[in-house]
Amino acid sequence: MSSLICGFFSIVLLVSCKEEKKYEAITHDDIFTSTALIPDNHFLGDETCKTCHNTEFEEWQGSHHDKAMQIADSLSVLADFKGETFTSQEVTSRFYRKDSDYYVHTEGPDGTYQDYKIVYTYGLTPLQQYIVQFPNGAYQCLSTAWDSVENKWFNLFPDFRVVHEEWLHWTNKGLNWNTMCSDCHSTNVRKNYDLKADSYDTKYALINVNCEACHGPGKQHVDDVKRLGDAYAPTGTMKMTSRIAPKQLVDECARCHARREQFTENYNYEGTFLDHYFPHLIVEPQYYPDGQILDEDYVYTSFLQSKMYKNDVACNSCHNTHSLKLKMEGNALCTQCHTPTKYNTPEHHKHDMGTESAECINCHMPGRYYMGNDFRRDHSFRVPRPDLSLKYNTPNACVGCHEGKDNTWAWESFQKLYGTVDSLHFSDKLAPGVLGVAHADAGLIDLIHDTSENELVRASALRALSNYDVQQHLDEYIMRLNDASPMVRATSVDVLSNINTNDYINYLLPLLEDPKRTVRVKTFYALAGVSELQIPEKYKASYKKVKKEFDTYLEVNTDFAGGLARKGNYYIKLGNLQQAIFYYEKALEVDNLENNIRLTLANLYYNTGDYKKAEDTFKLIIQQEPDYGSTYYSLALLLAELNREEEAISYLEQTITKMPDNIRAYYNLSLIYDKLNQPNKAESTLAKGLKADPNNESLLYALAYHYLNHNNTNKAKNIAKRLVELYPNNQQYLAFYQQLLAI
Repeated sequence: MSSLICGFFSIVLLVSCKEEKKYEAITHDDIFTSTALIPDNHFLGDETCKTCHNTEFEEWQGSHHDKAMQIADSLSVLADFKGETFTSQEVTSRFYRKDSDYYVHTEGPDGTYQDYKIVYTYGLTPLQQYIVQFPNGAYQCLSTAWDSVENKWFNLFPDFRVVHEEWLHWTNKGLNWNTMCSDCHSTNVRKNYDLKADSYDTKYALINVNCEACHGPGKQHVDDVKRLGDAYAPTGTMKMTSRIAPKQLVDECARCHARREQFTENYNYEGTFLDHYFPHLIVEPQYYPDGQILDEDYVYTSFLQSKMYKNDVACNSCHNTHSLKLKMEGNALCTQCHTPTKYNTPEHHKHDMGTESAECINCHMPGRYYMGNDFRRDHSFRVPRPDLSLKYNTPNACVGCHEGKDNTWAWESFQKLYGTVDSLHFSDKLAPGVLGVAHADAGLIDLIHDTSENELVRASALRALSNYDVQQHLDEYIMRLNDASPMVRATSVDVLSNINTNDYINYLLPLLEDPKRTVRVKTFYALAGVSELQIPEKYKASYKKVKKEFDTYLEVNTDFAGGLARKGNYYIKLGNLQQAIFYYEKALEVDNLENNIRLTLANLYYNTGDYKKAEDTFKLIIQQEPDYGSTYYSLALLLAELNREEEAISYLEQTITKMPDNIRAYYNLSLIYDKLNQPNKAESTLAKGLKADPNNESLLYALAYHYLNHNNTNKAKNIAKRLVELYPNNQQYLAFYQQLLAI
């Protein structure tokens, strides 16, 4: 959220006289699209557009795009600010006016109460947020927002106390406008973050989502119209025109209506969505395992899952392009395409006509509340599946409406009303794979191979396949590097980048020249462990160009904890562990509660011999998340290496309690008991592990050796025989068994 003093002067400050990078005409170097910054003066503003497009202007005026961000004044501020107070989670905020300005007295970044001036408003309905400017150029959104429907203050996070040190506190990165909001709520944004100073110098051309935010800078268009007059014909300089194809329109809307990762410093209308961003795939906790919305998704990745998208329905099929309002009310919207006499009848929906239950959207577009009071519908347009709810604990619209009923009731009712499910949905195969259900990898491979399915679904299936034995499916990942879908190619690169890239260098190198920037950048990261000297001459020029794209990607995300961790991972691949530690420590400065990052940092300390820091870091994770079993295991291994066996035993026993499927915990605990000359405990630990995984070869092999070392040859032979029967191609097991037979 950004702001300034007021009126004209606040705009001047954000769009200051500081020299920008020189703009060059858009050029193409084969697949390397331009990243040139478009000057702010190429964006002419809505009043210029209005002169020729008054109807569109009037529809847009007052819309959520128009009011996406405004200078705080008597016209834009919807809340009272009459000295009222609001208390939530032990924090009391007071909202008041001083002269023509708006202020809040609330908890600041150090935990003390201070007065803050409101410089911008953010949004319109059902809530409006308020933005404060900080000295380092950061603009922060208050976590207390105004419910513009019920006209009251409310807390965006009412269920838990956010302390001032946390990432989600209103003064920290979680509610920072520059990072979290600006790219989509204003036009021609450049974030301009300086990691060393932890400061921003964010610029924009237009404060809100103006005409040119979607259609692109208008200067060339206006110049052409003035020059050619009645002879003017469209030249392709404007985006999202009435001639745009449905799927291209969805792609262009996606940049702001998708949970995504940013890859370029600024959006310049060159290329497609995947040249600037990469979307979140269907993974938890963003989605339920069947693809239904769980966390905020901003619509795009839900819509890609739908038959609507597959059949060339686009955003403007239902929404007015400029006002954003629905084109029709009720079921009339759906019966534009779906025959009313077939679908808008009790025979189809099984509810009384004219009731809410008879509305198409309430069965096929259930929703969830986000940001406290903002109800958003799932745009995947699916048939309710209570049978999948029973299997995978996913939601369904039936139980969502019928309070007090459970999924068993819903599935029985569904069968009585409709019989069996008449066609398989991709979620039948995706959901068990996302959850890692045994043998569900076969269904994932079916989805990956189904080129009639949407690329998001196929890419998500490929990502879920990594829940299984990656080595077993290596051929599948290598094959997908040549897939027609860039989203699938990129996902395959992501998975391969987590294993020994040197083995796959020749498969990855061609993707340095992929048509999509995100694929190229991910490929460079995958090749980070490969020396530049190993890059063949054929790819050296592309390698150097992609390195610039990769460096930009890293820098653009350094105000995110995840972005800093990714930079740390890059240095891990380079073998520079000290530099990796630096960026992981920086990541925790951004989000001190991100324990996945802290766990990696602890292991980095361990790998560099700083055992004290490693131990302290593991223990801090346990203190913050006492049920996080992986930490107990890692700490136990460290303590065992330091010959602190009794402590190691304690943490391994806790690991087994919290993670009974962690087979290595049983294995390592048995080794420690053996070392301490406690053979009975070693044997019972291995036996307990085999109850959890009866055919685990590591445990069987360890148990056989245990029996051999303790003069129980017959039991050792029986276990070894079982190993050979289970794994007949393992020559080591066969040789061990033959050795035992010779005793």
